Amino acid sequence: MPIQLKKGRALDSLSLTPLIDVVFLLLIFFLVATRFAQDDRELPVQLPSASSAVPMTMEPNELVINVDASGQYMVRGELMAIDRVEEIVKQAVVDNPINQMVIIRGDRTVAFQAVVAIMDLCTKLKVPSYKISTEPREDS
Repeated sequence: MPIQLKKGRALDSLSLTPLIDVVFLLLIFFLVATRFAQDDRELPVQLPSASSAVPMTMEPNELVINVDASGQYMVRGELMAIDRVEEIVKQAVVDNPINQMVIIRGDRTVAFQAVVAIMDLCTKLKVPSYKISTEPREDS
């Protein structure tokens, strides 16, 4: 004698609308979070050129410090004085003492002293590694 199963009504009353809402909210969150991570690399800074330059890739432990043409410092999209930059770098080193990386993006027309000030700051705060970002040289 075959067993007969009755089909329940639980699947008929299951609503997918809340699940779809959650998926859309997650999608929006990741799109916005990705946009903020790219802001530091898209500031209008004309980088100097170097023959061995490679494209910059962002790692989670990197702190990008931009120096614009007038010598002002910008970190995380905010203009600030060197004292405030020092506080941020110091906190970053405390949070990640072994792998902290600082990327210095100096405009090609800025006085070199503004970039050297950041390099000196990194040495003073014992940043494990820092780099100066450049763009590839266009040989004609």
